[in-house]
Amino acid sequence: MKNKPAYGIESVDHALRLATLLQQEGPLRVTDAAARLGVARSTAHRLLAMLVYRDFAEQDDDRRYVAGPLLRRPPAPEPVAVLRRVALPHLQALTAHTNETSNLVVVVGSEVRFVASVECAQVLRVGDREGRVLPAHLASGGRAVLATLPDADVREVCRSADPPVGDVDAVLRGLRAVRRHGVAVNDQATEVGVTAIGCVVPGSAVPAAVSLAMPTARYRRARLLEWGGLLAATAERIARDLPQA
Repeated sequence: MKNKPAYGIESVDHALRLATLLQQEGPLRVTDAAARLGVARSTAHRLLAMLVYRDFAEQDDDRRYVAGPLLRRPPAPEPVAVLRRVALPHLQALTAHTNETSNLVVVVGSEVRFVASVECAQVLRVGDREGRVLPAHLASGGRAVLATLPDADVREVCRSADPPVGDVDAVLRGLRAVRRHGVAVNDQATEVGVTAIGCVVPGSAVPAAVSLAMPTARYRRARLLEWGGLLAATAERIARDLPQA
């Protein structure tokens, strides 16, 4: 029998209960959520908005809240925790050097999951992406990982996506450029105004990549070689510090 913590945080408890309801019971309207929790409608709305922000919920066409990507998909493999711990100081160093936001992502199936983010200090910056899920064939880190796979495997990943990728040949052409240059660029493919550069982490037990994300207004193609070199060096340091199997 589990006892409620003596110093429980009510808002956290409410959010977790809502996530459980969405996963186990299906769609909820704001009024339904408020009634189940015994809170004001405005409180339920704020809780659901936070769950949407962190991909634990989303809204359907009827404006009901349903389970989001993180509740519909299997958990990331266990080695991710070790990878994150090892990578974090290297991401902090990369952000300090470039003054742009850095990320660590892992590829699970046809998606990338952001497992660590280090925000830069600039006023105009890309925010914390930790917990976000994006299509692997669009995200810079996902494309960096896909570029290490044979074309047949990439086609299978694209077929398994939800929804399936339409123009797989275009994806393959893009990946050939990634292989030539060693880095992948996502120029506003997943978010308007955001450009990211990704590089694979070699030898990781979990397919992983590091990325540098910035407002598109600060992206300069002439600096791609410089940024790519910094990303590659960061990825190599992470790989070097990972426990050997």
